[in-house]
Amino acid sequence: MEIGNHDLTSTAMKGFKVVVPPHPLISHWVSVLRDQATPTHSFRSAMGELGRLLAYEATRDWLPTVPREVQSPMGTAVVESVDPMEPIMIVPILRAGLALAELMTSIFPTTTTFHLGMARNETTLQPSVYLNKLPVSFPKECNILLVDPMLATGGTVAAAVDLLKERGAEISQIRIISAVAAPPAIKKLNDRFPGICVYTGAMDQIVNEKGFIVPGLGDAGDRSYGT
Repeated sequence: MEIGNHDLTSTAMKGFKVVVPPHPLISHWVSVLRDQATPTHSFRSAMGELGRLLAYEATRDWLPTVPREVQSPMGTAVVESVDPMEPIMIVPILRAGLALAELMTSIFPTTTTFHLGMARNETTLQPSVYLNKLPVSFPKECNILLVDPMLATGGTVAAAVDLLKERGAEISQIRIISAVAAPPAIKKLNDRFPGICVYTGAMDQIVNEKGFIVPGLGDAGDRSYGT
């Protein structure tokens, strides 16, 4: 049985944003991740590089800036800086999300990271939470990057969004970053959270009976950490 083997329709995507940035470096790092010959250390490095690029693309039109004056060696300059009053919060879903999020902090002035551990039952494909380090309440003036490398059936990422909402986050505050996504996950997110945005390195059309994306890149957690 194939859970998903179809193209996304305009109806399913109405009011929903899925972006596969057309950048050659994103394509390159996805190709490294897909290759079964890529060793563990190179796979984890590629995940970090891909995550950094996707975070850059996901925040291109999303981070508020404020004008200020600085003194350069040659005179006064009016500049634009990221508004420190609207913090950037990164929420990787353990464990594979750690690898994808590893280099994201390098491109932002400041960030706060909150870990969320979720495991998927391989029989039922339903997620369970084993670690929750989310804040008691997300501030209204923050931007949240939810990081989940594989959006296959969508059960894990949807449960994670529910947890963020329980802690006060609005859908407009959340953007999802993944390495590879598939139609079942996208449809589930669209049905449950209209308006949420997904930035992914690639879209594949098939999810098999075990809940793995095909061709995908295998088990992102196992390949990132060699276990």
